[in-house]
Amino acid sequence: MTDTLGTPGDSGEPGKLGKPGSAGDAGTPRGTSGGNPGEARGAGAPVLSLRGVSKRYGAVQALSDVDLDVHPGEVVALVGDNGAGKSTLIKVIAGVGPPDGGRITWEGRQVAIPRPHEAQSLGIATVYQDLALCDNLDVVANLFLGRELRRGLLLDEVGMEKQATELLTTLSVKIPSVRIPVASLSGGQRQTVAISRSLLGEPKVVMLDEPTAALGVEQTAQVLDLIERLRERGLGVILISHNMDDVLAVADRIAVLRLGRNNGVFDVRTVTREELLAAITGATDNAVSRRQARKSGEQGGGGQDGGEQGGGEQSGGAQDRGEQL
Repeated sequence: MTDTLGTPGDSGEPGKLGKPGSAGDAGTPRGTSGGNPGEARGAGAPVLSLRGVSKRYGAVQALSDVDLDVHPGEVVALVGDNGAGKSTLIKVIAGVGPPDGGRITWEGRQVAIPRPHEAQSLGIATVYQDLALCDNLDVVANLFLGRELRRGLLLDEVGMEKQATELLTTLSVKIPSVRIPVASLSGGQRQTVAISRSLLGEPKVVMLDEPTAALGVEQTAQVLDLIERLRERGLGVILISHNMDDVLAVADRIAVLRLGRNNGVFDVRTVTREELLAAITGATDNAVSRRQARKSGEQGGGGQDGGEQGGGEQSGGAQDRGEQL
């Protein structure tokens, strides 16, 4: 898996990426290792770009000036604690909950996504955590559910089975038969079927909500391999996961949300697990870290005044790196 990290897709010529909107100018926290969300690892324009996206549910501000970029052939992991706004952001992109403010850009042009149909028309596919599979139907029926192929008034069973087999073979998905009920498949196989179904519409961005949750080690490996194959096909992938091992294994960049705001965008090649956990929990600048900074300053020969100054620099540096308290 390591040989594919850091190789975003080749589509699109190198060019200048758009600067973050007013959210960034107003002091929205940025990442420490990967720069701001407008700086992707690969050259070329992003296929999907969000600037200053906000969403409110009554008195609850779920998202505040969130920025995010996704490039072709890139896996962007979206991480954060419970209530950080990850699911809300996915719903905004999927058209389930339109934003109250901000700008969404698709392939260089500003778009509105008021409904899921518009998201699918653009080329955005979403695989939710519940998978939405019908256990009593076979793999072919689940793949083409709602968009069955027909020959006149009859279903084209042969054509659907052929396309299903070709798709699963291309993605190296291992399933005993495309005609067995989904209920008889393992958790990992069910997840791969759900992801494969999202590719029938030839999307350009695929969003995966906790694809490895409640899976065993071998099943998780199957799903992670499939995510890497999506990247190799030139798709942009947004991965929501609480599993840092999975995130570090397949992601190119990691975007952290905290309390509905950007709290850093990190490059997997340089970020440490401690930095990620600190950004997720907001634990970088607290009483313990400030005490440690003062002690380090005193041991360095700065005395009491030097320790306080060192602590101030440490705290300010954490804020510059985008740690949201």
